[in-house]
Amino acid sequence: MTERPSSGMESEDWLDRWENGCTGWHEVDGNAGLKSHWNVDTGSVLVPLCGKSPDLLWLAKRGHEVVGIELAEKAIHEFFAEQGLNYLKVDGEAMPTFRSESLPLTLVCGDYFEFVGGPFDALYDRGSIVAINPAIRPDYVRQTKALLKPHASRLVIALEYDQDVVNGPPFSLLTDELSDYWQDLERVGVADDIDNCPPKFRAAGLTNIAEVVWRSSG
Repeated sequence: MTERPSSGMESEDWLDRWENGCTGWHEVDGNAGLKSHWNVDTGSVLVPLCGKSPDLLWLAKRGHEVVGIELAEKAIHEFFAEQGLNYLKVDGEAMPTFRSESLPLTLVCGDYFEFVGGPFDALYDRGSIVAINPAIRPDYVRQTKALLKPHASRLVIALEYDQDVVNGPPFSLLTDELSDYWQDLERVGVADDIDNCPPKFRAAGLTNIAEVVWRSSG
């Protein structure tokens, strides 16, 4: 759940994690917050830093045209294999692009900050904005807004924890900062996420980490 060659961790580290199977952020059964709070009926959905999340399949099966962006090609191939989906590599695209043969689902391999596409009707961000180094979060938000339609729906799933105890990635993202980026997001759900946090968090003594679901009010 990190990206850009200068984001939370270097791109080489990100690729190494995929190569070595160090992907503790991956949710095998998908994200409960998405299933509880997604309220978009139709349209295209942008999924930044998507990994091999089964959330992609969940969205596509609802009829959305889903486009995920992922740096590690290994993650893309594993997604299609684990979900039992046949796919084609699309010729002529600026970034390696892989499209499901049976569902409206496309995965693009490359740096999210260099991706050009859309504009999309909706955003699904689970753990993407918190993967980005806080110093360049504004760049991430600008890139994301550039890819969305002006009144696009947004579901953002972030983390809140005490960074005085341990630092990310994934990084904490508090209400005031998120509201600076998107004033119309509403806090619609919160869950204890300590069982899913990286081992270094618990080793440092962190006892509380909240997964917070934010949704656009429009």
